[in-house]
Amino acid sequence: MNEIEAVDLSLKGAKKFCGIRGEDVRGSFSKRYEKSSYEKNGISFHTDEIFYSISHKNVIRGLHFQGCKPQAKIVSVVCGGVWDVIVDLRKESATYGKWEAITLNEENKTSLYVPRGFAHGFLATEDNTVMIYQCEGEYLPDYDSGIRFDDPDFGIDWPVNISEAIISPRDKNLMYFEEFAKSVNQFWE
Repeated sequence: MNEIEAVDLSLKGAKKFCGIRGEDVRGSFSKRYEKSSYEKNGISFHTDEIFYSISHKNVIRGLHFQGCKPQAKIVSVVCGGVWDVIVDLRKESATYGKWEAITLNEENKTSLYVPRGFAHGFLATEDNTVMIYQCEGEYLPDYDSGIRFDDPDFGIDWPVNISEAIISPRDKNLMYFEEFAKSVNQFWE
């Protein structure tokens, strides 16, 4: 197998990593994470927790973040596909309040590195989409928060008719960016 390739995204610190896949008569084998590839790109990552979600087509999850002791994440899809969105919530960043989206699916073997201080969400583009989250830092449910997926300040153009999207009541009631911006310092203490 070859080395995993890193590609810088437009949001400072965020990167996508193009995995490697091999196939033969038995099926396929894929490598999505390689410590040395991340370190060569200035990312020292230690996995503390691994989660996965299974989503139906047209599910929108997010935009989630952890306020106190934010987590860095590596997300990838092992089955199905997503339109994955990250938003830079680091007040001191040149890309503060900006968003970017990339496609993650089982065919493109791509993983997304989400730095600490970012919100993350996605639209499942296929039924039974399985997403894996490698997290650096412990999940603290008391600090689990988020910003609405349809916040007009971001203007994210989700590639789905919103009336057909499946969104949890919790995500429909997340704060707007304007509210977050007024108290941004309290979230990163």
